[in-house]
Amino acid sequence: MDMTSTLNISAAGMDAQSQRLRVVAENLANQDTTGSTPGADPYRRKTITFQNEVDRQSGVPTVRVKKIGQDMSDFETEYDPSHPAADARGYVKKPNVNTMVEVMDAHEAQRSYEANLNTLQATRSMMTRAIDLLK
Repeated sequence: MDMTSTLNISAAGMDAQSQRLRVVAENLANQDTTGSTPGADPYRRKTITFQNEVDRQSGVPTVRVKKIGQDMSDFETEYDPSHPAADARGYVKKPNVNTMVEVMDAHEAQRSYEANLNTLQATRSMMTRAIDLLK
């Protein structure tokens, strides 16, 4: 494997993790978004799935986002008969976003992004040193 392949692998990992951070940010931004009509569903948490893929140009395995889906777990309900989205019994469906899960996903994505960035920087440094030796 040459150094260019290493750069491609790291760049693909950074791209995948940055998309993961965007999904986490959207989930956190909508953690209190309820429906606007009686009995309407609130915001549904988004999930992200990764897939291994072989880069066609370099022939090395990389990662990419396979799918951004939705978490189909049940919504919790809260009794609030004055809310515009309250059903006939006075219950409002709350989004299925768990702040702790999202924060942990964000930390994991950040660490993975940083690991890929460190690999990219180390590879770039090695390439620069190799070029300097050839001068």
